[in-house]
Amino acid sequence: MRPKRIEEIKDYIYENKTVTLDQICENFDISKSTIRRDLNEILENSDIKKIYGGVTVLSKKELTSFEERNISNLKIKERIAATAAELVEDGDIIFIDSGTTTLRIIDSIITKKDLTILTNNVEIILRAIPYDNLNIISLSGTLNRKTLSFTGSSAAQVLQSYNISKAFMATTGFSIVSGVTNSSPMESDIKRMAVQRSQQVYLLADSSKYGVVSLITYCNLNKVTALITEAYPPKDVCSFIEESGGKILLAK
Repeated sequence: MRPKRIEEIKDYIYENKTVTLDQICENFDISKSTIRRDLNEILENSDIKKIYGGVTVLSKKELTSFEERNISNLKIKERIAATAAELVEDGDIIFIDSGTTTLRIIDSIITKKDLTILTNNVEIILRAIPYDNLNIISLSGTLNRKTLSFTGSSAAQVLQSYNISKAFMATTGFSIVSGVTNSSPMESDIKRMAVQRSQQVYLLADSSKYGVVSLITYCNLNKVTALITEAYPPKDVCSFIEESGGKILLAK
């Protein structure tokens, strides 16, 4: 009986990537003490790892270069960015996070009037320079050549003084338990501050990011105004976002 239950729990975890202990208890009608005993065997010699309040199947996402990430899932990224750009209005003050999906927002907002863009990403700045109607505020810091972004505590401090209408955020991966995560410790303070200072927070993430847990959490998933993606995430993720007051926006 117990060996069969353990195998079924393993299958459930692998299917959902990240689950809470409460979800496991409810799904299998077992107590917290029972699942804690079962976890000792489940975690042994497996790629399932315990995290605060639950367990996750760790997908190792090391920070790759901007150029490598830029060519991955290119068409999907363009669709997600175009959908995000539709949310930008004349007169907005927006933060565009460093990322290969967020970068493409620029291509769809070049006709907006009196738009102010805050960013720490070199590529975003270069794309915006030709357009006089796009006011650019670059954050200070040290250039990280791998991400082509300026990083450091000074950048977060500069960002703290601005009131931001909308933040368009990138991520290495996200889940209910671990929230929105990132591979670069040097950029995390900037991302946290952008979320804190923004009236609305939009997360741009394709379906390969679902259930992926990266090095550092920079915000909880319940802080997201909308997830912009190309395919619906698992039902529990959709429910969590919607019950937190957020939306799922599918790229056209």
